[in-house]
Amino acid sequence: MSYEIKGLNEECGVFGIFGAEDASKITYFGLYALQHRGQEGAGIVSSDGQKLHQYRNRGLLAEVFSNPADLDRLVGDSAIGHVRYGTSGNNSLANVQPFLFRFFDGDVGLAHNGNLTNAVTLRRQLEAQGAVFQSTSDTEMLIHLIRQKRGMGFVDALKVSLNETKGGFAFLLLRKDALYAALDPNGFRPLVVGQMDSGAYVVCSETCALDAVGAKFVRDVQPGELIIIDKDGMKIDHYTTDTQLAICSMEYIYFARPDSIIHGVTVHSARKKMGALLAKEQPAPKNADMVIGVPNSSLSAASGYAEAAGLPYEMGLVKNQYIARTFIQPTQKLREQGVKMKLSAVRGVVEGKSVVIVDDSIVRGTTSVQLVKMLKEAGAKEVHMRISSPPFRYPHFYGIDISDRSQLMAARHTVKEMAEIIGVDSLGFLSVPGLIKAIDVPDAGDAPNGGLTVAYFTGEYPTPLYDYEESYKESFKQFPDRKDED
Repeated sequence: MSYEIKGLNEECGVFGIFGAEDASKITYFGLYALQHRGQEGAGIVSSDGQKLHQYRNRGLLAEVFSNPADLDRLVGDSAIGHVRYGTSGNNSLANVQPFLFRFFDGDVGLAHNGNLTNAVTLRRQLEAQGAVFQSTSDTEMLIHLIRQKRGMGFVDALKVSLNETKGGFAFLLLRKDALYAALDPNGFRPLVVGQMDSGAYVVCSETCALDAVGAKFVRDVQPGELIIIDKDGMKIDHYTTDTQLAICSMEYIYFARPDSIIHGVTVHSARKKMGALLAKEQPAPKNADMVIGVPNSSLSAASGYAEAAGLPYEMGLVKNQYIARTFIQPTQKLREQGVKMKLSAVRGVVEGKSVVIVDDSIVRGTTSVQLVKMLKEAGAKEVHMRISSPPFRYPHFYGIDISDRSQLMAARHTVKEMAEIIGVDSLGFLSVPGLIKAIDVPDAGDAPNGGLTVAYFTGEYPTPLYDYEESYKESFKQFPDRKDED
């Protein structure tokens, strides 16, 4: 399995609401707040109490619902919505969620954020038993598993099916008279519950979406939980108690919006602490004139680094906020041009200066090379790069489109080699203990790594890899670890 890695691509975003007038319109606003989690497609399924209604398409949310009539047709007082970044399956309309399944005993809408690590095995088993799939997405597995459980009620069938799915997942399911939310046994993906003044319940990927629709935060969905919301209110159930918190650390490092709160930790605060600890672990050179951040996800870490280092925090890079989505570019020259379209160096700030540039991660390294080149062309005397996460050496199997080591720069090179390739005067990363300390999840208890998944930096995964096990081992034969004094 091999992918062209352009950088870290966001998760998907899910939003659900039950018991609200104009549910689909509220869902639209909630999804708007989650647009950073997926730009390939968007959709909404609503329920009027008798029937489910669906509209979905490829593109950004505003493009998908550019015709107000498409939203107006989604009537009812409950809805689920989804913004998609494809972690499994290709970018076709058939894979845009939420899915809508029509059955003689009631329609079901389904939306999913994450990646099932046993999807290939499940699909083979289900197809051998006669299942016909409408998409190439792993999300569809769940509904086929549920329909297999003949003679069981919906909730019981859902619980058994959730125990058969492995990996990272946050599922929302909508029936005509109920909304269901389920989180994987490790809580890899964030999922929160809120409530509006009207009493309507909201379940979504991040608290920033609660804020966008005026809902008050109620609680984080915990690993292994099944939340059921209907006319009688909210019921908290479990499909398994064999759980251990292992939140994806990349949510704090990169994916989530800085104003979101995940398991009691404000993302901006965590990133600022990452920067401050990075300044202690990887100090700026004595002749450094300033610290600059890479817009937008690295700005919090850069401000923390500057504060701890006692250096001015300057705007040395500017992002074009109106750039269109950047698709896979067929040539290196076009990729480089894409970086220049998105970012530009401020010559009047960096010219003749020794600059410390703080970024959140290095994946393939292409962007880092271009940033350094850009700063030096703008007259920077020296460029020192500091990364507010550890070296990304191992694949991510729980919802990000990185399941191969071949293009992970840190999997193929030592830190010293990376510095030479990127063209920086020095390069330093935050340590794994530093990352865990910076995030400091308050309800982690005695969970390993402070309740975080740090496998992308250590290679120690909190679950079996199932379908990915063999390809993972094979990639190690091709790209054995290259570690140095970092």
